[in-house]
Amino acid sequence: MAACYRYPLSALAISVAALLFLNACQPVTESPESTALQNDETTTIEEVIAPSTNTQASEVDEALDSHTDHDMPNTAISADDRQVSDVLKDYTKSMTRMHDEMMIGMNYNDPDTAFAKGMLGHHRGALDMAKTQLKYGTDETMRKLAQEIIDSQQIEIDILNKWLASHPDAAKPKPDTQAMQRAYAEGMVTMHDEMTLGIADPVPDMAFARGMLPHHIGAVDMAMVQMEYGKDTEMRKLAQQIIDTQQREIELMQDWIALQEIDNNELNQ
Repeated sequence: MAACYRYPLSALAISVAALLFLNACQPVTESPESTALQNDETTTIEEVIAPSTNTQASEVDEALDSHTDHDMPNTAISADDRQVSDVLKDYTKSMTRMHDEMMIGMNYNDPDTAFAKGMLGHHRGALDMAKTQLKYGTDETMRKLAQEIIDSQQIEIDILNKWLASHPDAAKPKPDTQAMQRAYAEGMVTMHDEMTLGIADPVPDMAFARGMLPHHIGAVDMAMVQMEYGKDTEMRKLAQQIIDTQQREIELMQDWIALQEIDNNELNQ
């Protein structure tokens, strides 16, 4: 992807994004009815997710604000570099919020409620990312995709909220609970690792595409877990809808990224 950059990708920018993500990986407070991971014989999600860090969020924000000073000593911070910092901060904050809500959902005992709660957080993260793209991005194709994500996933958020209101979590783990939780946790690690690299791209439109691509792939993976372990008809229908819709958008982003690489390679020749 180096050919897509207008200037070198800051290693500190990547590390800051990773640190903010890791800082969010503190144990979350579970709902009273969620007890699946309290059994000593059960591997906890926190053991599958990356370990926590002692880095304070305020210190990371300060480092992010000043990273361009270290990259360009004795020079003024350019408008492009300031925008990169703002874009990265917005995306990283949305990832942190999304992670927190998804962690709560993955701790649920019932596979259907775990899917609904986890996907609710995932969708809210998509809306945050799409709004960031509309704020900073300029590419017509990616801006159109961002608006389509907001429109379609807000409808699904409403469906999830309505369903969750009448479907509380199970009081005890179900036979497939541990397998479901591990599948979600392992997929979440992969998604966040790839998103952390993607959102650090210095070009706002590319940051959106490279961050949203693994986010969408993560949604498809979650939906496939639901199809394997979930029983609720409405949630299974929604899962299949997510697979169908987001797979098309995945292909769109892959094609767009490939086209940008070709264009940039031609410019650099």
